[in-house]
Amino acid sequence: MTNIKLFVPEDKPTKKEKNQIINFLFENLQEYGDPKPAIENAVNYALKTIPSFGGTILVSYAKEKISGVAVLNQTGMKNYIPENILVYIATDKNKRAQGIGKKLLQKTLDITQGNIALHVEPHNPAKYLYEKLGFEKKYIEMRYIKS
Repeated sequence: MTNIKLFVPEDKPTKKEKNQIINFLFENLQEYGDPKPAIENAVNYALKTIPSFGGTILVSYAKEKISGVAVLNQTGMKNYIPENILVYIATDKNKRAQGIGKKLLQKTLDITQGNIALHVEPHNPAKYLYEKLGFEKKYIEMRYIKS
């Protein structure tokens, strides 16, 4: 049985829970992840512990152990850029293909106000789940990285 807990700026995780969320994402995003400081920044943004528009963190638990996490940040924009960006979604690397990610993403879609964008690498198998749940390929992302 999977239980999903919702964290928002008005109902934040404890320090221990927050660290567990960050560590879980770092360990389970694998090659699609970021360094811990970047993950922590997205979590802090969602919880408004830094100046931000806020967001939502959903954590799924199986037998009181984290089985999946989704971090959604609000962009503060509308119409020309979606109101939300799904920054991270990950399931336990040892429990993949059990429907945890689908359940977590569906709950995220159900509770979120406004449109949602996400970035996914072309070879990431999660791309098929996103398409199945209604995400469309709209743009090719390009970045200019200042050195």
